[in-house]
Amino acid sequence: MMFNSVVRSRPLRTLLAQWHRQTVDSTCKRNMCNKPQEGATEAKAATPAPSTSHLGFKVPGHRPSDFDKKILLWSGRFKTREQIPEILSFEMLDAARNRMRVKVAYGMMAATVVACIAMVILGKQGAKNHDSLTARNMEKKARWREEAQREREEAAAAAAVAAAAAANAALATEKAQ
Repeated sequence: MMFNSVVRSRPLRTLLAQWHRQTVDSTCKRNMCNKPQEGATEAKAATPAPSTSHLGFKVPGHRPSDFDKKILLWSGRFKTREQIPEILSFEMLDAARNRMRVKVAYGMMAATVVACIAMVILGKQGAKNHDSLTARNMEKKARWREEAQREREEAAAAAAVAAAAAANAALATEKAQ
């Protein structure tokens, strides 16, 4: 009771919150150096600034793989493989991938609905024929028991034949002596 009243007091709560921010939150951050490196600033100062007329901006893009080209065709972005440019923007490729992802998700949803409807139909047919999983399981176990019994009888018959053959061989050796 006394602990609850101490924790509920406002100054203690703010003190605990500050301590929590300083200790727990500091461990979550990556401890990277915030100091600028001295060699990098000197190198920047030594190199002249490029003139604005000679700025060579690199066009951000991506060279699509064969699979990316298939995705672009399937998503409807391009009609033929020859229409696909050599370098594409990341946004265009990402949009095509997202469109294909949505199409695949819709296909999986449709397949799930069809499978559910098929299971309902099969379940109703089984109920109409008085077929259940319990009955099937009991029939299967009865079949296994019959097979096991048949195997035991065959093994016993084979053992009896082997014993009779051994007895006949023993008698034959006694008569021969």
